Amino acid sequence: MNCYMKRAIELAEKGIGRVHPNPLVGAVIVKDGKIIGEGYHAKYGELHAERHALSRCIQSPVGADMYITLEPCCHYGKQPPCTEAIVEAGIKRVFVGSYDPNPLVSGKSSEILKNAGIEVTYEVMKEECDRLNPFFFYYMKHKLPYVICKYAMSADGKIACKNGSSKWVTGELSRKRVQETRKAVAAIMVGIGTVLADDPSLLCRCEDPVHPVRVVCDTHLRMPLDCEIVRSADLSQVMVMTCSDDSKKILQLTEKGVDVCKVAEKYGHTDIEEIMKLLAEKGLTSVLIEGGAKLHASVFKAGIVCEVQTYIAPKIVGGDGISPVGSLGLEDMKNACTLSAPKIELIGDDILVRFIL
Repeated sequence: MNCYMKRAIELAEKGIGRVHPNPLVGAVIVKDGKIIGEGYHAKYGELHAERHALSRCIQSPVGADMYITLEPCCHYGKQPPCTEAIVEAGIKRVFVGSYDPNPLVSGKSSEILKNAGIEVTYEVMKEECDRLNPFFFYYMKHKLPYVICKYAMSADGKIACKNGSSKWVTGELSRKRVQETRKAVAAIMVGIGTVLADDPSLLCRCEDPVHPVRVVCDTHLRMPLDCEIVRSADLSQVMVMTCSDDSKKILQLTEKGVDVCKVAEKYGHTDIEEIMKLLAEKGLTSVLIEGGAKLHASVFKAGIVCEVQTYIAPKIVGGDGISPVGSLGLEDMKNACTLSAPKIELIGDDILVRFIL
């Protein structure tokens, strides 16, 4: 049983970066101990995993078992209900990994399938299947994006030298891992300070890339019209969050393909909580924060961080270097932001420490 669900998980991962705001899902159809069909949700708007698998069957699926990483949908969206296809195909048994938190689906699928005489078993490799979709689960529960705060720092906790030089803190393997994370998330966010200092593209640079939506927090609309992000607006959506009423600059950016969004000001900067609600309304289920100390401080103050990814390099920069998180105004250690127990991974000469809040 587990070998078939493992295969379904492998298939689901093929949709990384392409199915937002939908979840990653894989499906395998088994008959007489052999796989006769398999599929996955490859792209938002296209066939769901169950229908994809059924369309690829090499023999009749009547009487077969289906292994699905996530509870099948039972409502109409971009695609018709998968429960309908499962029943029509004559599937005998369905094995499910994760429960779907979507209220349109949760629990209802099982009832439909059982009423059709199909045996349904839940929680097959549930933990492994759950790991496919932390973004979707959080988004469904909180109606907000899953926020990852990522930074690379030296062994003494500095993200750059005193003059702002930061290329490169970590090694090539760590930088490659970051690109894989960019591919997985729906959006990437930086502050205008990072744009002015580094002129990044924020595009995904990896094999078979999927570019995230690029979001810039720019209180006073200082975004250069000739910066790399603006020049590449045709490759991936660019959203500039600002408090400015500079209609001329807004028009100039808009003409270059940039979406300028007016948001409220809070503590002298763009209101990060309002921004996250706006991104959620646009179906962006996850945001990777790759900003500087000020933006990192803002998201921690707002209490919206779901995960911290800290890459640590075997280097010493010194006390005049720049720290990863700006002032939080704390005067008592009991008020510090408390993280979870760390998950530690060696990546080349670097260490990746992940905290899931």
